[in-house]
Amino acid sequence: MTPEEKHLWYDFLKALPFNVHRQYAIGNYILDFYVAEKKLAIEIDGIQHNAKDNMAKDIIRDSTLSNYGISVLRIPNESIRTCFSRVCEVILLELGIGFNDLKKTKSQK
Repeated sequence: MTPEEKHLWYDFLKALPFNVHRQYAIGNYILDFYVAEKKLAIEIDGIQHNAKDNMAKDIIRDSTLSNYGISVLRIPNESIRTCFSRVCEVILLELGIGFNDLKKTKSQK
């Protein structure tokens, strides 16, 4: 995992009240994170995704996943580094839950 993926995983996604899969294979694609119960893929995108060829590939990939009924939430690495709490809010909105629904960590108990 990239540093941004690790940050999101250890500092947020592990506390979700759903089973979150890392590096989950669907068809020919490996999803960064996948919440099967909500059919939500969370993709963490580096700057290479801004290249025209890669943007076209992402559109095809997202369309293919949509055919499986899967929504794709794309989050730039930069957003994880600079506005982490807002990224978490957006994910919670996509999942239809709030911060109060998160599992307590050992340090919070």
